[in-house]
Amino acid sequence: MALLVLMFSCSSDRVFEEFHSFEQGLWNEKDSIRFDFKSVENRTGQKLVAVKFNENYPFANCYVRIISSDSVGKTLENRLINIPLFDSKTGQPLGKGFGNTFTKYDTLPISIPEQASQVSLVQYMRQEELPGIEAVGFKILK
Repeated sequence: MALLVLMFSCSSDRVFEEFHSFEQGLWNEKDSIRFDFKSVENRTGQKLVAVKFNENYPFANCYVRIISSDSVGKTLENRLINIPLFDSKTGQPLGKGFGNTFTKYDTLPISIPEQASQVSLVQYMRQEELPGIEAVGFKILK
């Protein structure tokens, strides 16, 4: 069984993928999540942000500030994006899931410069803690 899970978890379409989990299922507004991909040689592929959430999340979307920087910490891009998590008409969760937990991947609508070596994500919902957010991730495809 473990081998089967390992086989399906490996994917050749990505060059980087990492998730940061929140122990309490709460994303605090002070939690800046940093993804460091300095060692990734090919950073030119499509970039995706992922939000793993459950039905306790009280909003239809999640505003996230995306901040990319180079190897010396200089900010290259700082943008606010909107990630829809529930269908606005039906209220059904978007993304794939099992039980009451879902993961929504969203293509970044911004261009992250090739010289960027890290990306930080900050929740921007004007609420100190966001319940129902279990993890956030960042992915670079080939």
